[in-house]
Amino acid sequence: MRKNALSPGANDSKKSLGALGPAMPVKFDVEGKVARITIDRPEALNAIDPEVHRALVDAWQKFRDDPELHVAVVTGAGERAFSAGVDIKRMGELYGSHPPQMRREIWNREPGIGGITRNLDPGKPTIAAIRGHCLGGGLELALACDIRYASPEATFGLPEVKWGIIPGQGGTQRLARAVPKNVALEMILTARPIGAQRAFELGLVNRVFPANELLPAAMLAAKEIAEQPPKAVRTAREAVLRGLELPLAEGLRLEQDLADPLRDSEENRAARARFSPK
Repeated sequence: MRKNALSPGANDSKKSLGALGPAMPVKFDVEGKVARITIDRPEALNAIDPEVHRALVDAWQKFRDDPELHVAVVTGAGERAFSAGVDIKRMGELYGSHPPQMRREIWNREPGIGGITRNLDPGKPTIAAIRGHCLGGGLELALACDIRYASPEATFGLPEVKWGIIPGQGGTQRLARAVPKNVALEMILTARPIGAQRAFELGLVNRVFPANELLPAAMLAAKEIAEQPPKAVRTAREAVLRGLELPLAEGLRLEQDLADPLRDSEENRAARARFSPK
């Protein structure tokens, strides 16, 4: 297993929203074709401060750019939280250091909080393994993943209205696509969290596992995906994600446009050969 810790680069632009204070690590481990990304700030419930944000961006870019890595699992260190959201004080100071127009320009071009919430699609499957609190920016990060597994004590919520703001890193958009609109509005407007069983019933999480089985289950699923022909996996993912933004007729055309080149691809020929009579 390869391991390292990712931290902010010294030459980040002064306009970057990820260049403030000492580095906080994000662990990046590799098991075969799977990357495991761990937010490693358990003493602060894995809250995302500017350093963790920048390190997460680096981790997702590392995963995206490595052709040997096919799937990523993201989780939080410790037992209490996947991520309790952004570090309100640190990120508030950072937001306040930029005028509103500059903030909008930065977020329109840079990766969102946690990296993949905006402007950074790794183009490969991602799985969130969620234990404990998954709130605010933590839930927005989980919502940006393709698959979500949870442990029974996990809680999910978007408490931003309590702070006089709204979920601004995909929360208002992705939650309403993941669960019924009225449920999303109830969660956002009341700021009340829900538990893992309710999240499972709503389809917010795929499956619930005992805490000690959560990460192994996520890694097993990742390895199963990673063993499939990678071009087919990535094309299927693209077809689903792009198709959700289209009317059905256009989505079906997109599906055929993406599917047809695979029908005589090297991956498909190899698969056919394995099942051909000898």
